[in-house]
Amino acid sequence: MSVCITGVGMVPFAKPGKCESYDLMGSAAARAAIEDAGLAYTDIQQAYVGYVYGDSTSGQAGLYHLGLTGIPIVNVNNNCATGSSALWLARQVVASGAADCVLAVGFEQMRPGALVNVWDDRISATARGEAIALAQPGGDEPGPMAAKTFGGAGVEYMNRYGTSRELFGRVAVKARSHAARNPFAVFRDPIDLDMVMGSKAIWGPLTLLMCCPPTSGAAAAIVCSEEFARSRGLDTTIRIRAQSLVTDVPGAFDGDMMKVVGYDMAVRAAKEVYEASGVDPIDIPVVELHDCFATNELITYEALGLTPEGTAEKFILSGDNTYGGRVVTNPSGGLLSKGHPLGATGLAQCAELVWQLRGQAGDRQVDGAQVALQHNLGLGGACVVTLYEKVA
Repeated sequence: MSVCITGVGMVPFAKPGKCESYDLMGSAAARAAIEDAGLAYTDIQQAYVGYVYGDSTSGQAGLYHLGLTGIPIVNVNNNCATGSSALWLARQVVASGAADCVLAVGFEQMRPGALVNVWDDRISATARGEAIALAQPGGDEPGPMAAKTFGGAGVEYMNRYGTSRELFGRVAVKARSHAARNPFAVFRDPIDLDMVMGSKAIWGPLTLLMCCPPTSGAAAAIVCSEEFARSRGLDTTIRIRAQSLVTDVPGAFDGDMMKVVGYDMAVRAAKEVYEASGVDPIDIPVVELHDCFATNELITYEALGLTPEGTAEKFILSGDNTYGGRVVTNPSGGLLSKGHPLGATGLAQCAELVWQLRGQAGDRQVDGAQVALQHNLGLGGACVVTLYEKVA
C-alpha cells in the first residue's frame, strides 16, 4: 500500500532555556503538520510520540492540548533515532491497513551541557559501546562520553585512510553555510575553517564547533494511506518509497569505533532501502543524515554509499557534498547547526526533505529533487534510513 506524507510541521529550534515547555512545542509542531495536511485533529486515528528525556505519557501531555479524542497514543524512545522510529511505526501501521491517518511527532526539552545518563543507579543502556570507547587510546582522559565515542570513530577513520582532522572541520563549515538559509536553525552565523579548528578542544580530533549543540524543539508528520488522502483531496505526491530500521549486528562491539557508532547499521539499512526501492545512491540529489558530530557525517557518506569507502576526502574537497556538487547533504544545516533535540531530529529531517521534494525549501532548495534520503542514528542502537519520492 502506498504511504503518503501529507503534512509536516516543526517549531524553530532553540537553545535550552530559550524555548517553551515540551508539551507546548510538541503540540505546536503537531498542529502545524495537521494544518499543512489540511486536516483536523479529529481526523487522526493513531499517534506515535517520540522523546528521550521525559516522563512516561509525555506524549499525551503534548497532544491533549489538541483535544481529548481517545485515540491510541504510543510513546517512543529509541535514543537519537527516536523521531524516525516514531515515523517508522506510523508508516508500518498505515502500510498494514490498520489505520489510514496517523500522526508522528517528536520533541525534546533539553538541558544545557553534554548528554549524561539520567539513571546513575543502574547499568547504562550504551555500556557496551562505552567500554570500548574508554579502552581506546585517550579514552580515560576527561571528556564527554559521546565525544569520546564519535571522536574515536573519527580517529579510526584518520588512521585507516590517512586523513587530517581539518577534513572534519570542513564538514562543520559546510553545515553552518547551509543553516544560514534555514529560519528554523539555532546557529546561522557563518564560520570558517580557522574558527572551527581554533574553537575549544573537546576530545581527540573534535573541537566545539564540530559537535552538535544541546537543543530544544519539536517536529511532526502526518502519514496517510493514498486512498484516504485522495478521498479527502489531500496532497499525495510525497511518499515513503522504502524504509528500514535496524539494530546492531554481530561485530558491532569488536573494538572498531566506527562500528560502535553505527557504521554497519547504516550500511545494512541503506542496502535494504536501495534494494527495496530500486534506487541507486548515485541518483539521490539530497540527503539529511545524522551529523551529531562532524566525524559521523564524514563516515556516513561512505556508509550510505554516497561515495566509495576511503574517498570521503575527495568527496568533501571537490564540493560534492554541497550545492553545485553531486549531492546536497544536510541542506537544513544538520544537527551541527540546525540543532539536535533528540526526539525531534528524525521528524525535522523528514520535514526538510518533504519541503525539498515539494519545492518549498526557499533559499535551501535543491533544484529538481525527485527522491531524497534520510539517515537517523541512535546509539544502543538503532538506525533508520528512509527514501522519499515525489510522484505525479
